[in-house]
Amino acid sequence: MNVSEAVASRMSCRAFLDTPIPGDTLRAILDAARRTPSGGNLQSWWVYALAGEPLAELKSAVRAQVTTNPRGDGTHEYDIYPPGLGEPYRTRRFKAGEDLYATLGIPREDKMARLLQLARNYDFFGAPVGLFFYLDRSLGPPQWSDVGMYMQTVMLLAREHGLHTCAQEIWSLTPGTVGRFLEVPPNFMLFSGMALGYADLSHPINTLRTERATLEEFAQLRGF
Repeated sequence: MNVSEAVASRMSCRAFLDTPIPGDTLRAILDAARRTPSGGNLQSWWVYALAGEPLAELKSAVRAQVTTNPRGDGTHEYDIYPPGLGEPYRTRRFKAGEDLYATLGIPREDKMARLLQLARNYDFFGAPVGLFFYLDRSLGPPQWSDVGMYMQTVMLLAREHGLHTCAQEIWSLTPGTVGRFLEVPPNFMLFSGMALGYADLSHPINTLRTERATLEEFAQLRGF
């Protein structure tokens, strides 16, 4: 699989098979992603990977907390979306959400069904591997983008191995629960989670392909 094929076939997978992922495969992906660029070569990413019993234990701990509040443990690392999200971003976000729930036949007025689907994030959508990406709190937004680039590299390398992923910033809403379980240093900030595994291609939610703006809508080419 070449890079273009990996980019084109990558999707946010929200239903996984429970097929285990060999540790050597995960190590190969995370290790190859070390070549991700970072400003000043700071390499600001820290990764925690869970599978098997440790993953089950974490999900059990989180499940006990989010049963009453599927939106997190009462704390959060940052605003995933800015307050008062403007256009065209608000419309894009709204449509992506509506298209997702349409694959499941969940109408907008069924708030409980939507919350239950949201809570599936904390099960990693059934994926056999859960990843957490951290960075030092002393670092700033430029280093946040470096972590994002590392995550993107991981997602593309996963496609090379026939795997799918789903980046999950929602985990930033549970920093206390996850941090206590992983025993992370207090100076670490939970940036995002990520589900990784083989996609359940029979599940309707994995038919979703969100729309993309045309090149002309966001790019200006001069001198070409």
